[in-house]
Amino acid sequence: MTKPVLSVFGLGYVGSVSAACFAARGHRVIGVDSNPHKSAFLRSGKTTVVEEGIGELTAEQVGNGRLEVSDDACDAVLGSDMSIVCVGTPSAPNGSLSTTYLERVTEEVAIGLAVKDSWHVVVYRSTMLPGTCEQLLIPILERGSGKRAGIDFGVCVNPEFLREGTSVRDFQDPPKTVVGESDPRSGEAVLALYDGLPGPRFRTPIAIAEMTKYIDNSFHALKVGFANEIGAVCAALGLDSHRVMDIFLADAKLNISRAYLRPGFAFGGSCLPKDVRALTHTARAHDVVIPVLASLITSNDVHLCRAVDIVIAQGRRDVGIFGLSFKAGTDDLRESPMVELAERLIGKGFRVRIYDPDVAFSRLIGANRRYIEDQLPHIGELLTDSIDEILEHADTFVVGSRSPEIAAAIDELDGERFVLDLVRLPGAEQLRNRKGYVGIGW
Repeated sequence: MTKPVLSVFGLGYVGSVSAACFAARGHRVIGVDSNPHKSAFLRSGKTTVVEEGIGELTAEQVGNGRLEVSDDACDAVLGSDMSIVCVGTPSAPNGSLSTTYLERVTEEVAIGLAVKDSWHVVVYRSTMLPGTCEQLLIPILERGSGKRAGIDFGVCVNPEFLREGTSVRDFQDPPKTVVGESDPRSGEAVLALYDGLPGPRFRTPIAIAEMTKYIDNSFHALKVGFANEIGAVCAALGLDSHRVMDIFLADAKLNISRAYLRPGFAFGGSCLPKDVRALTHTARAHDVVIPVLASLITSNDVHLCRAVDIVIAQGRRDVGIFGLSFKAGTDDLRESPMVELAERLIGKGFRVRIYDPDVAFSRLIGANRRYIEDQLPHIGELLTDSIDEILEHADTFVVGSRSPEIAAAIDELDGERFVLDLVRLPGAEQLRNRKGYVGIGW
């Protein structure tokens, strides 16, 4: 049976991983992105994101011809059976969701639908609040195409559950697959894209599919905040919070799972902060009081302040930061707590130098280059490609990465220099007894 041809709009983390993984499953995939640099990289078999396995997978699929790039959105729609939209939905200043990119791409897809004479399904993987698809995006598609959703074309919401750093593995081994459908024909076709993959499968109304990602990410954020507060209390009592949480986590029947429930540093990235803000904003708009969820961002900021206060308390001005992205193994700086920590220390007059090999790499090839140049130029000036330069510069080290090379460098330090460990380095149980070492919550 011939597999449907897919066009993927938006070649960031979700889009580039989805495009490469669908191509690896035998689909012909057409990637589309408004950023010509991303398109050029993908066209040459490269990817602008740092992610385990994605570079090799992308090169292979471009090389065998299953993954290609188009600069014409209309042609991509006409040349495919389904259009999968993976553009970002960032936070607006008040915490509401920005749908600017979604609307722009939807308008482009609608132009293709208007001139297409065969059935086409528009699939949204972007995270959006319940009602966004049916109240905003489907009307745009219908106005732009002159056709009716569920009758002349299909629409589905297919949220992704990909963790940065392990997204290729998560695509291939998903915790679940959720498809919200405008009509049974479309839902069946989208669900068939994942045939053979493990995990439970759900076909739902569109709004329920939209909501599932917010529930997941809000709970993940809650778990991080909960574990960090437990870590802070345990540290104050002289207890090893990880030993405490080992006992808590042993109850797999009632305490759910191990994911995120490890005391460490603040949460960040492109999903958790944005989705918690959007959900609490929506609750306020409907006069629903949600004190626990509303406190998550505050709790997260308090935890970040703990790290800043620990550094300040040392009274040393030369600081080396290991790790800048929001999560080790990626180059994503969006709402990274490590960036915020660096900003606050710089603002308080500390002399900061930063080492993160993945961010240094992306700065060269362009994944975060524009973001660093436009939003964080002073941070970009402090980045170095040399661990030795950090070691020579600093008398205080803040560790936000478990990279083996960083762990080895920290292990060789003497007790005269101070180390704040935000990630629980290997051998932390021994390190916590060493002079000059402090774990953020253990």
